Amino acid sequence: MGSFSIWHWLIVLVIVLLIFGTKKLRNIGTDLGGAVKGFKDGMKGGDESAKPDQQITASGSTIEGEVKEKQKS
Repeated sequence: MGSFSIWHWLIVLVIVLLIFGTKKLRNIGTDLGGAVKGFKDGMKGGDESAKPDQQITASGSTIEGEVKEKQKS
């Protein structure tokens, strides 16, 4: 009654595939990957908000241009 052999794990995998199906398992994997990525981005974003001295300042320059009317075809 030690560890499980490879045959035990293969049988469990086949049962899980039969119950859930490959499409549902793929969706679960995609959702889990998105959640992990969002968590990592959130952790990086927390470090940036903790440093208020690194704010972007406006350069004070003005870009001039001309607006043309849109012609109806």
